[in-house]
Amino acid sequence: MPKTSTLTIRLDPVLKKQTERVLSEMGLTPSQAITLFYKQINFQRSLPFEIRLPKEPNEETLQAMDDLKNRRNVKTFKSVKDLAADLES
Repeated sequence: MPKTSTLTIRLDPVLKKQTERVLSEMGLTPSQAITLFYKQINFQRSLPFEIRLPKEPNEETLQAMDDLKNRRNVKTFKSVKDLAADLES
């Protein structure tokens, strides 16, 4: 029998329950999922997924979104031809 090691972590209980439900649907135990995660880190020599900050809209985009929502500074066109003419000017 292979030697085993114990890993103790703290998780949000709701996250734990939700994740264990998903793992169960996949036919995996939490221990198997963590083992797979560790194996992938070892194999790829990095985390097996990309980590990045969510892209937040800048101030100009937020203003444009607000303008559109409130119908301010919005141009409308009757045809694509009119739109194209405006873009060219």
